Amino acid sequence: MNANSYLYRQPAEILQNLIRFDTTNPPGKEAECIDYINRLIQSAGIDTRILYQDPTRPNLICRLKGNGNAPPLLLYGHVDVVTTAGQVWQYPPFEGRIVDGFLWGRGALDMKGAVAMMLCAFLRAKYENTHLAGDVVLCIMSDEEAGGNLGTGFLVERHADYFKGIRYAISEFGGFSFYLKGKKFFPIEVIQKQICSIKATIRSRSGHGAFVMKDGAMAKLARMLNQLDKKYLPVHITPVVRTLVEEMAAALPFPGRMVMRQLANPLFTDIVLKLLGEKGRNFIPMLRNTVNATIVRGGDKVNVLPSEIEVMLDGRLLPGFGPEDIIEEIKEVIDDDIELEVIRYDPGPPEPDMGLFDTLAAVLRTLDPDGIPVPYLLSASSDARFFSKIGIQTYGFIPMQLPESLDFARLIHAADERIPVEALTFGSEAIYQLLRCFHE
Repeated sequence: MNANSYLYRQPAEILQNLIRFDTTNPPGKEAECIDYINRLIQSAGIDTRILYQDPTRPNLICRLKGNGNAPPLLLYGHVDVVTTAGQVWQYPPFEGRIVDGFLWGRGALDMKGAVAMMLCAFLRAKYENTHLAGDVVLCIMSDEEAGGNLGTGFLVERHADYFKGIRYAISEFGGFSFYLKGKKFFPIEVIQKQICSIKATIRSRSGHGAFVMKDGAMAKLARMLNQLDKKYLPVHITPVVRTLVEEMAAALPFPGRMVMRQLANPLFTDIVLKLLGEKGRNFIPMLRNTVNATIVRGGDKVNVLPSEIEVMLDGRLLPGFGPEDIIEEIKEVIDDDIELEVIRYDPGPPEPDMGLFDTLAAVLRTLDPDGIPVPYLLSASSDARFFSKIGIQTYGFIPMQLPESLDFARLIHAADERIPVEALTFGSEAIYQLLRCFHE
């Protein structure tokens, strides 16, 4: 045993150390954080590889050998984090302070906490000589928060051979406890929405700022933003969401069971969402394509009315839908004279490979018999989209027992991001149990 060997049982301590590396992206500069992880793994006698396009933005990959009776299993996560600029925190975001059972800091949830869990499970398998049916591959990346081109995108494009034979992976987000009508559920992410960035162009006559001009480009901009804010795009019930709703409804007592089932009926979806209150907010992006205005460009002088305004729209597509679908849906909401152009589209698989779901669900049921595992659709996207291109199905499986009062989703990328210390222990144990039972 070496000086670091005890750390595999201390996910909170590992997470504190990870948080103390400021890996805000941009600029990222994850090298020191990756080096810390590399030293932990190498001190356990495990060989590692550092791969990079930019030496300040490295990626780490390593492998525990199994007995060859199962294909490899991939664990992966990123250590870059989003900015804290403009946010007011109760405690310094890069200190990793523990207060009242919570570990506070940027990345506690997204996703240094998950990386700490994976590291602990991976190192425990090594130190305890755990029987592994197949190899376990651990990959820690840079650059996920800015698109992943220097991280997973680079690895898949240039080093796909490292992932040969892998069918399943686990990463962010899923396996966290979610409460509805007195029941505890564990949503396991099996598929994600697709990225579709759209440019909206608004045109009008230009003119001097001293003169009155009605219905100019600025007025059209205001009207478009108001139209997008006031109206949702149409409801679509995808297979995964239908299964999610049916399984959650089956667990609820009457009359909640009947009400929940109507969430999957487009005629009543919005009524049920209102009845669910704050809980309903979690379902909205799973039930429709979504679009949000995020960047506005127009005008460069205070005394000149702009003749053209560009607005970047962050579109997110449900599985099975394409850019042409969301363009048509947006056109039904905004004025006809606004031009729409697709700038970026990252397609994803239309359906998930559910082959690992029962194994993941069994792990959670063993550790928490009161929880009900259900499949769910992640309304965001992650590095999983890169791995899907080489046939790897990612499951969002970062198990966490969370208090019902904690609004998990609202803490991600927000001020006061934090994770219960007990959730780190639970997640580490769940991932370790997955390694033990994978394809046995």
